[in-house]
Amino acid sequence: MLVVGCSNPGKNEVTPAEKPLKDGPSAMVPVPAGDFWMGANEDSLALAREYPRHRVHVDAFLMDVHEVTNAAFGEFVAATGYQTVAERPLNWDEFKQQLPTGTPRPNEEYFLPGSMVFTANPAIFNYIDYSQWWTWVLGADWRHPFGPDSDLEGLQDHPVVHVAYEDAVAYANWLGKRLPTEAEWEWAARGGLFDSPLPWGNEGIEEGEPHCNTWNGTFPTSNTEWDGFAGTAPVGSYEPNGYGIYDVAGNVWEICSDWYDESHYSSYPVDSVTQNPRGPETWRYPPEPHDPKRVMRGGSFLCNRSYCASYRVSARMPFSASTSMSHIGFRCVKDLEKEE
Repeated sequence: MLVVGCSNPGKNEVTPAEKPLKDGPSAMVPVPAGDFWMGANEDSLALAREYPRHRVHVDAFLMDVHEVTNAAFGEFVAATGYQTVAERPLNWDEFKQQLPTGTPRPNEEYFLPGSMVFTANPAIFNYIDYSQWWTWVLGADWRHPFGPDSDLEGLQDHPVVHVAYEDAVAYANWLGKRLPTEAEWEWAARGGLFDSPLPWGNEGIEEGEPHCNTWNGTFPTSNTEWDGFAGTAPVGSYEPNGYGIYDVAGNVWEICSDWYDESHYSSYPVDSVTQNPRGPETWRYPPEPHDPKRVMRGGSFLCNRSYCASYRVSARMPFSASTSMSHIGFRCVKDLEKEE
């Protein structure tokens, strides 16, 4: 039976969560159908890519209660023998498509498997040069999140990281699921709160008890760990939103199915409701025109109000579809079967 939620995009109301379909990290909950205003609503922290707000209808669907964990992803790999993008040598024929024509082939060492790992830096010069806190580490992958000498001991219930878009799609397909659209993700993350900037309402990120796993202090030089964690947190460490979904703010960025186009919101009508939008037909990102971009949502343990306040429900970010990093994960959704 379909679960029908509120369809009044102007009312701040929570639809009570239903019991998950099964226990454990692969549990799913039904997200009701409804209309809402997608995008930011006069949010001082919002960026241009979150505007203009536009009315959207989303059909009911199922969503994972938690981000996909290392344990769950390990079951997939054990059953299928799947090898993630970060575990494979780079393919020059594919990689050069992302570079300007005529770019010379790099030395062979640049094609060895690896991934991007966050490294705290006690002193930085500016917020433009990401290399001050991001390092390409050979041998880093989902099994070795900090490099070849690390492992998953104590991290089985943490979200899997160092996964690229195709890795997330492969996992979802294995379970008969899929990645959420950007509209589905935002609708679910709001948990029934139509105009609140955060999944739990209007209370600030560091007011009251910790609401999610983000960077506390001054990014990236000092982290007070007020929320209890310096890196990823076990899934479900904080209270769920109104639909019973955990960690839609912070912890790890979550991959969506949509291509990224910063100005795509302007293509939607504001005087009518768009039904189940799927995003643009292809990506558009002028700063890196040769590198295909998808959308990721929800922010991560690195988000800080002074630098990246992307734990907000309307925040959206481009990411390289073929790239993996130590703060990017995902969760899955599944279509509900409609009654005849």
